[in-house]
Amino acid sequence: MIGMRGSKTGKPIMALFDLLGRTWSLGIVWQLSFGDATFRELQKRCEDISPTLLNNRLKELIQLDIVERTSLGYGLTHQAKMLANLIKPMGDWSQTWAENYQNKNDVRDDDAKIL
Repeated sequence: MIGMRGSKTGKPIMALFDLLGRTWSLGIVWQLSFGDATFRELQKRCEDISPTLLNNRLKELIQLDIVERTSLGYGLTHQAKMLANLIKPMGDWSQTWAENYQNKNDVRDDDAKIL
């Protein structure tokens, strides 16, 4: 098996987990899944990530063929768009999870008021 940067075992999935586990890497892929963006727009989409961190992550993601420069700034490569399509169901799941979590906390708050 070919060695993969970020994976001691050489397994591509472990290298991907390492990459996406880095601060803001997954967030950048997520935000670019909604369309290309300039540096400033991407910074806003990423909740005002520091320019230094965004610049470093973009360099890494470009080097790894996840992000590419476009006429509008930055966008996902074809391969990364396939990855984004796999991640989108997690976005749907997170909405349901957040709603359920909020509902449980609302019930707990109501119970606390009764006591």
